[in-house]
Amino acid sequence: MYEVPANYAFIDGQNFYKSLQALEKEVEALEVKLDLNEFRVYLMEKHAVKVAYYFIGYVPEYKSLYDQLRRQGYELKFKEVATHEDEIKGNVDVNLTLQSMVDYENYAKAVIIASDGDYACLVEYLHDKGKLECLIACSRGGCSYLLRKLHAKIRIFYLDDIMRDLYNRKETS
Repeated sequence: MYEVPANYAFIDGQNFYKSLQALEKEVEALEVKLDLNEFRVYLMEKHAVKVAYYFIGYVPEYKSLYDQLRRQGYELKFKEVATHEDEIKGNVDVNLTLQSMVDYENYAKAVIIASDGDYACLVEYLHDKGKLECLIACSRGGCSYLLRKLHAKIRIFYLDDIMRDLYNRKETS
């Protein structure tokens, strides 16, 4: 019997959230919003994602959001945040990269969900080792050149396209 490979997703939560806010403004006329539960199902159905890590800065006031994400099947990995002039910053790049290496033997392939060029070396390394399923860039316009230039080597999906596909699927069902 054929067993579906267990892929893992590694999501830069801050990058993901900010991109969603920007995309939802762009496509506001279509009333397209990304339901994080639907996105988790999409990851499972389209990319065989068994574990979806969501890397995010921890802010106590957002406990209900964290609980909701857990219920939807995301495994949260928190980073201590720094606050500067009302801006909250929880840089998770190193945490995401390290976790992808800690779990390297546990997954068939990785799905990296980020647009930050700091991930280019990780994405390229995973690809060269045959361990990259794809990159889901949080936004077409905000995707780093360092990631976009890998397009000839790797599969890149853009969150705005995924949002429209999920929206269209909901409209036709």
